[in-house]
Amino acid sequence: MLTNKGKYGLKALVDLARLESGETAFVNEIAVRNNIPKKFLDTILLELRNTGILRSKKGPNGGYSLSKPASEIMIGQVIRTLDGPLAPIRCASRTAFEACDDCQDPETCQVRRSMTEVRDAIAMILDNMTLAQFVMDKTADKIVAIEKEAG
Repeated sequence: MLTNKGKYGLKALVDLARLESGETAFVNEIAVRNNIPKKFLDTILLELRNTGILRSKKGPNGGYSLSKPASEIMIGQVIRTLDGPLAPIRCASRTAFEACDDCQDPETCQVRRSMTEVRDAIAMILDNMTLAQFVMDKTADKIVAIEKEAG
């Protein structure tokens, strides 16, 4: 399950992706626009900056911005940065595998095998979804498609 940290981080990235090229935003602006507690957002943005997803600039013209184009930022990387592994249980994780205390043989455990399939499906979607795709307004796309069909 996506935590509030992950959800707020994604909301902040969407906010920053919608800025004009070269524009920055202060933490308090992002927090107000997205109804995110500022103190919590400070921590999230710092983490995203430390992993190279964001950059920050100090001063009156400072603030946060994406460190690279939204088309190069993968949603899977963002979620792993903020929330850790995508797997629903530790024994199904590729990056943080930890055997269950009650499991005698992880290789034959049906729960682990099923949750590994779930992890793979989640990773397939999130590791192939860019921030640019995430930001796209699906409603607007549907309206355009309906208008084209209507002629």
